[in-house]
Amino acid sequence: MGAVTEDLIRRNAEHNDCIIFSLEELSLHQQEIERLEHIDKWCRDLKILYLQNNLIGKIENVSKLKKLEYLNLALNNIEKIENLEGCEVLTKLDLTMNFIGELSSIKTLKHNIHLQELFLMGNPCAYFDGYREFVVATLHQLKWLDGKEIERSERIQALQNYPVTEQQIREQEQAYCLKRAKEREEAQKKLQEEHGNVDKRSNPGFDGRWYTDINTPLSSLENKDHFQTPAIQVEEHNNKKLHDDEEDLEFWNKPCLFTPESRLETLRHVEKQRKDREKLSGKKKNMKPPRTLITDDGKVLNVNEPKLDFSLKDDEKHHLIILDLTVYRYMDTSLIDVDVQPTYVRVMVKGKPFQLVLPAEVRPDSSSAKRSQTTGHLVVCMPKVEEVFTGSRPTSRSAKTTLDSSREQTKERSKNVEKLEVDPSKHSFPDVTTIVQEKRHAPRRLKSEPKIMPREEDPGFEDNPEVPPLI
Repeated sequence: MGAVTEDLIRRNAEHNDCIIFSLEELSLHQQEIERLEHIDKWCRDLKILYLQNNLIGKIENVSKLKKLEYLNLALNNIEKIENLEGCEVLTKLDLTMNFIGELSSIKTLKHNIHLQELFLMGNPCAYFDGYREFVVATLHQLKWLDGKEIERSERIQALQNYPVTEQQIREQEQAYCLKRAKEREEAQKKLQEEHGNVDKRSNPGFDGRWYTDINTPLSSLENKDHFQTPAIQVEEHNNKKLHDDEEDLEFWNKPCLFTPESRLETLRHVEKQRKDREKLSGKKKNMKPPRTLITDDGKVLNVNEPKLDFSLKDDEKHHLIILDLTVYRYMDTSLIDVDVQPTYVRVMVKGKPFQLVLPAEVRPDSSSAKRSQTTGHLVVCMPKVEEVFTGSRPTSRSAKTTLDSSREQTKERSKNVEKLEVDPSKHSFPDVTTIVQEKRHAPRRLKSEPKIMPREEDPGFEDNPEVPPLI
């Protein structure tokens, strides 16, 4: 059975960006809700509330909705109109196809002075004699009843016959209340009988089994199913399925009254059939195997499972690779996950992968992802790795140039090796006795060029005694 939860309200508040405290319109139809709760605390600004086709049995927890203008409770299990006095600006109330038999309960709507439209068709009270005259005479503010406009002459005539009409309505109400009391009693007995039969079937013994031989070990009984042949298991499965189909057909062909209890019984039967089918089949929904994004040998694949348009731009001027992905405009950004790797980019859109191999290596730590507020597009900017080495390249080049020049100089030096020249005509060896001299002279550079001394015979020579001699 459904219940009013915060998650349920948020899922039905997408038009308000899933924000519930400022929600003005909420639709919770066909949610199998049995009880109306929490809405008056979480959604105080509601103006329109749709709750049709549920299992709500009582109008409650809506009195704090001071701004509520339209309330739709059609196709529920409501038997009495109550707890609507706090809805001060309520203008339209739809209670079509419920089980309202206490027509006098509409007197509580006198406090809703702005109420103009009321729908009660399909309720037991709508078949009472004098039903329309009683409602028109009781609620003076009404302008429309069951989709039909209330004329002034109709209201005057209803007010004139009000005492007689009210007496008729009371008598019919009493008869209906007695009838409903019997229906409730029968439904309670039937429910108890069904529970008793289920208990007998499910608990025949102390552990839910019948044992004809007390000496039979439990382990052999428990392991009996494991030794059955597949043919026997299939036959048992088919027999059980046939038995369940017969019970289901008998349930739907059995006549029953249209009451709140019968609606609940029908819903429980449908829910039980669904659970039994899942249990017999023993299979859950087949989950799709995860999409292969990277093969076993490490190859990255191009994948576009969400089927989104995209464009990949190589900006050589700024050394960037730009991915423009046309994400759905009104999708929440929390449903998008971006993962940038050196050789590929992956975007998860509502759990579906979009993966693209990049034409060049990029820097994941410097990449950025932004989303347009107008178009909803996702733009991922990824700088290339080449940009990292631009500052260090001149150093590497200068080092290479220096190394090359040193190598060339070494080659030149190897080519110009200075050798000791020996006069081959003399066939003599150098005099080693003169290597060590008694007097030490000032160190001289080897193979120094002879100094050119000016001669006194030169015409331009002037001997200046103040100038010290050359060393």
